[in-house]
Amino acid sequence: MSEQILRIEHVDRIYTDDETEVEALSDVSLTVKKGELVSIIGASGCGKTTLLRMIAGLDRPQKGKLYLHDREITKPDPKRGYVFQQGGLFPWLTVEQNIGAGLKARHVWNENKDRIPEYISMTGLNGFEKAFPHQISGGMAQRVAIARALINDPEILLLDEPMGALDSFTRAALQDKIVEIRLQTGTTMVLVTHDVDEAIYLSDRIVVMTPRPGRVSEIIEVPMSYPRQRNSGDFGKIRKKLLEKFHLASEQKLPEYMI
Repeated sequence: MSEQILRIEHVDRIYTDDETEVEALSDVSLTVKKGELVSIIGASGCGKTTLLRMIAGLDRPQKGKLYLHDREITKPDPKRGYVFQQGGLFPWLTVEQNIGAGLKARHVWNENKDRIPEYISMTGLNGFEKAFPHQISGGMAQRVAIARALINDPEILLLDEPMGALDSFTRAALQDKIVEIRLQTGTTMVLVTHDVDEAIYLSDRIVVMTPRPGRVSEIIEVPMSYPRQRNSGDFGKIRKKLLEKFHLASEQKLPEYMI
């Protein structure tokens, strides 16, 4: 896990309209190694999703550049898979049709359609191939969205709070599924989350962002093997460090475990 796959260099992002100017990101630099899962965590409005969208090519910085394998990121590409908070499934398509939607958009359906059952099995959706989005749970819908991104063989998978709207039990189950998929595929992942425990449970490294404008305040290593125990001493030490960090970085007292 030594090859550098993603490089972000001195990125600034400012949003303006007729009356206001909002500095979302300021001088953000970061690298991600092949096979890593890196979480980006910080208070609401610190630019986490803005940074993820720039990695995806859905937004552009005013200053600085982003590279994937030394190729500058200037536009969206299926090789940078993106999973939105609400999944973004097509309601008129079945589970298997949603998973294969990108294959049709890329005009590679015929040579790849036989791979759909592999990704249905990988994400634990067997038996729901013909179901429509309104017929499955929120956690299952997010699994469909992950499978839809993975079937395009992305070099990096970008996860924008995919578990943010789920109940605690469904969230924990999906976290375990992400660990399982990552160990199975070796896919590099970048996760945006508000959940401290989620970041510790899933990540190799946690990028702590300051309140707006977002800057990289600290990068915390998570030297724990899988499976991880949330009640272990090592887990608790990292949690304590993160919570202390956010209490120092914000004037407002933050809810326990969530930021």
